[in-house]
Amino acid sequence: MPAPEPLVLVGSGGFGRETAEVVRAVNADHLDRHGAPRWALAGFLDDDPALWGRGVDGTPVLGPVDAVADRPEARVVLCTGNPRNYTSKAAIARRLGLAPERYATLVHPAAVVPPSAALGPGTVVLAGVVATAAVRVGAHVGLMPQAVLTHDDDLADYVTVGSGARLAGGVAVGTGAYLGAGCLVREGLTIGPWALVGMGAAVVRDVPAAEVWAGLPARFLRTVELPHEVLLS
Repeated sequence: MPAPEPLVLVGSGGFGRETAEVVRAVNADHLDRHGAPRWALAGFLDDDPALWGRGVDGTPVLGPVDAVADRPEARVVLCTGNPRNYTSKAAIARRLGLAPERYATLVHPAAVVPPSAALGPGTVVLAGVVATAAVRVGAHVGLMPQAVLTHDDDLADYVTVGSGARLAGGVAVGTGAYLGAGCLVREGLTIGPWALVGMGAAVVRDVPAAEVWAGLPARFLRTVELPHEVLLS
């Protein structure tokens, strides 16, 4: 029987804690079906020294992000980012320089991901997500609870889709875009790279790169100032 594979989570904030719960759910499901857990979760890595040696929801914080180098056998998931700093995941990936195969892809057993869908390395799918048919999801994507991706949606790397967001068919979402909780996106539209769509927005037009749109219907609010390391990636 294969031994559980070691795993570390980068970032111990809200999404990191949610990802740890996905790991526990996957392990319980795998144990029921195969007699052994899938993952051996070693703990979190976080650059806040106040957290080192502490536990977060029962999972230890092992040290800084760069301590990934001390665990070459472990798979990794990047769990940082929020609407105020949604470029951090790409910056950390660039900083670590890990090969794609080092990253684990995690899907909660209560999510619906059909065989026609494709998920990139480092992507995390939380409970209640539904992907319908031929959905393509890049690397390091975060799909929050109850998000719905319908046929032929195409999400690039580092995208975040908030809880309850709904994408109609054939939507293209560019690298690093952040779709707020409960937003709606009409079929066939494009959300540009590093754009941010506000909570509850109804998107009925293409959203250009690095712009913030919100409202009913969604309208332009401001331009996003991207960090230098993201512009280089």
